[in-house]
Amino acid sequence: MECIYCGSFETRVIDTRHDPRGNVRRRRACQDCQRRFSTIERPLLTAPQVIKRDSRREKFSREKIIAGLRIACAHRPIPPEEIKHIVERVEYKIQKLGTPEIESRVIGDLVVEELQELDKVAYLRYAIVYLELDSLEKINEELRRLRLQAFNRE
Repeated sequence: MECIYCGSFETRVIDTRHDPRGNVRRRRACQDCQRRFSTIERPLLTAPQVIKRDSRREKFSREKIIAGLRIACAHRPIPPEEIKHIVERVEYKIQKLGTPEIESRVIGDLVVEELQELDKVAYLRYAIVYLELDSLEKINEELRRLRLQAFNRE
């Protein structure tokens, strides 16, 4: 592994830890400059083809999920790191399925699930587009469902 400070390839692993998502975090020390740094390694799994609503197929894109989340979370108290974590969790769940193709609906369901737990306003913004809530009646119905859900949790 190349040292991020001096560029030397003479580094050694000091500590290794595994997380539940299959990532490996390694603490490393450079033999030349004596500085320490961490690396996170994750398995490279092939992303499935996404089957769109109109039956077209396209390559899975993290960037599309990030873009949708940024719009939904705009002006909300949600740090950018949380958006990144949502995308990582969604991507992990998709890769864990191990299928060569996945319907876009499944990806949308995973994102909606994450947003519903994180922020109700961001969830509603995303759901308006994803669930095609194209009338005030449908939006009000979803709001009523959210209120009922919140009431039942209390």
